[in-house]
Order: sequence, then C-alpha cells, then structure tokens
Amino acid sequence: MNDSPLALLGGEPAVTAPAPHFVWPPIEDTDRRAVAAQLETAVSIPDRSGIVADLEDALASYLGVRHAVTTCTGTAALHSMYAAAGIGPGDEVIVPALTFHATATPLFHLGAHPVLADVDGHGRLDLEDAARRLTARTKAVAAVHLWGLPEDMDALVSFADEHELMLLEDGSHAHGATWNRQMTGTFGTASAFSLNGPKPLSAGEGGFVATDDTELYYRVLLHGQYNKRCRREIPHGHPLARFAVTGMGLKLRIHPLAAALARAQLPRLDARLAGRQESAARMCAALDGVPGIRVPRMPVSARPSWYALPLRYEPADLGGLPLERFLDAVRAEGAAEADRPGSTCPLGTHPLFQAPGALLPGYAGHQDRAVGDFPAAGHVHATTFKLPVWHREEDVHLADAYTAAIAKVASHAKDLL
Repeated sequence: MNDSPLALLGGEPAVTAPAPHFVWPPIEDTDRRAVAAQLETAVSIPDRSGIVADLEDALASYLGVRHAVTTCTGTAALHSMYAAAGIGPGDEVIVPALTFHATATPLFHLGAHPVLADVDGHGRLDLEDAARRLTARTKAVAAVHLWGLPEDMDALVSFADEHELMLLEDGSHAHGATWNRQMTGTFGTASAFSLNGPKPLSAGEGGFVATDDTELYYRVLLHGQYNKRCRREIPHGHPLARFAVTGMGLKLRIHPLAAALARAQLPRLDARLAGRQESAARMCAALDGVPGIRVPRMPVSARPSWYALPLRYEPADLGGLPLERFLDAVRAEGAAEADRPGSTCPLGTHPLFQAPGALLPGYAGHQDRAVGDFPAAGHVHATTFKLPVWHREEDVHLADAYTAAIAKVASHAKDLL
C-alpha cells in the first residue's frame, strides 16, 4: 500500500512522466515514406486500383474473407453494410443499448428502426432481453465488440440462427480480436470496421466492410463507390449492373493517403496486439484485488484487441466515494489518460434516439423503440472508467505507474470522503 498523501491533497503524484502518455497511431518512418510516395502517385482513386486495391486485398487476407471494401469512415462502413444487407423502411435491427451511437444511427437514414436491447452485467448483449424485443419486422441483430473485447459469438450465432436473423458485426474496436481463434468480423453476414485515429488499425480516418457474400459486396459498392469501380466489378449481365454509374448516389470512398497509412500500419498490427495483450494482463494482475476496482474477466475463448481497458468501479467498497471524485484523485496523481466513456453510453439518453423526427422528417411524430428502460446498460456505463493499453516494452513504466496511481487512491479513499 502506498502511504504517501494523495496528490489531490498535496502529496507527490504517482505518475511523473509528462503527458500525453498515449498517442495513437504510432507513426514510424515506414508510414511517412508510404504517405509521401502515395502523394506523388495519386491523391484520387475512383476505382479499385493502386493503394486502395492493395489495402483491400490485405484486409481481406488478414481476416480470411472474400471481400473488403474501404470507406471514408467507420460510420460510412456501417451505413454501407446495413444498406447492402437490405435493411430498409420499417425494418428493425436489434442493437445493444450500450455502444457508440454510430452502431445504430445509420439505420435512421435507411428508414429502419434500431431496437435497443439491454446488456448483461459485463456489457454484452443480453440475449433474453433481445428475444423479448423481437417482432415480425426484426431483420437483423448487431454484435458489438466494445472496447475490443469479443462478444460471445457462439451464443450470438445460435441466437441469430434460432430466430432466422442476419448477424451483422460492428468490429470498430476489435481489429485482430478473436473468438475461439476465429477473427471477429467473420461470424456474420457482414461486418463493419472503423479506421479512425485511435482504433487498433488506423488510417487517421477511414473504415471498411468485410463479407464473404458477393451479392452483398456488389451492393456495398453501389452504396458508396459508384461509376468506374461499379462498372468494372459488377458483371455486365448482373441485374444491378444498370445502376453502376450512379450507384445509390453517395460517395464514401477512402482517401488514398489514408489508405497508404493503414496499409503501412497493417503489417505491424499483430505485434502491437501481442504487446497490448501483455500490457493488459500486467495491468489487470496489478489491479486485481484493489478495493473498489473490478478488472474484466475474459473467457478462454476470447482474445481481445484491448482498444481500451474498461474497469468497473464499486463505490460501496470505498465508503460510497463517487466515481468522479475517485477519478479526480487519480488524474491528480498524474494519470491524465484515465477517462470515463463519453459518447459511448446508453443510446436512449441521446436526443436523436428520443426524438429522431426533430432532425429526420420521416420519423416525425414517432416515438422510437430505441427509448426504454435499460437498467444494466445504465449501471455498466455509470460504473465504468477506462485506461489506455500500451504495446511497447518501454511503456511498462507507464502501465505500472497508472495502476499504482489507482491503487494509491483506493487505499486513501477515506481521505476523500
């Protein structure tokens, strides 16, 4: 136990390294050369060629799927996935009540309805609650691998099969994560990934859809790629070929410079994930048994990508000390990256889900089924804070300092009451 006074109360901080303590993605000379070379090669690619084709081939190979289509953002990838899966007006999709809003918001733009289902005490989709919310209009269920921790895909695949639903995956946090040694993003009809700045694989901004379904692939192309790419990839005799020039009227292509960055980063992903595995295990071991802190317990089937380390806070163990007060003290110890989830929260708390008609005329006067009582989602969110997960051996001192800061505050919680 650290007996020095809390930094918040005038003591010396546990973390003395200057901030920021976590910067992602790590930029190396390989990345700089790749982006500079692409700048001299092409800054606009209207078809599947060059760095776009190279990246998509590499992503498909990495996941072990037939098709990968890059997009400008992860949100665009989700939009294209839902559209290509045939989700349309009046359709319902089961979505976990606790996730980032982009898992569900593209459905509004398709005239569909996200139907939220509560989560269990670990933040995973509660399949019993999901089953109670099924109707004749339910078309799909979305699996979300939040924080890079894989969902129970055995249970989700069985649930989707039992109820004759499409299984669609949001793997935005979970590049390279596995369930029973199978890559997340390869269990359902299709999956969508983000390549946004802090994601395990980053393009700065970007995303992609992965699928083995060639018909769905053509529809992904029509949703956001159009013209040259569609004309060259959709067979001339195919019923959808006549729409190739316009597609669905959207342009959602990735920027070639972003594609170059992601392609340069991809070969280093597995080594970074292995480093995160070691770091997460070290941090969890250090925090296991610290009063007020519950570390994630992962089943042997799961290998997370550790986009973040989500920790659960138990105020009753610390005399009822509020989480915000606890985190104020942790940050005062120098652990500047300790953070609570912000926009990743119970979706029904967002005004867009409460009154979508205020922004989307097609929903005017409609009380969306996303609003409801989701007690577990609320509790999990209210008691969660998260830490970065480092991947380099030279950052072990930061991981140790952060866990020491948390243990120190927990041991002095009575001084904050």
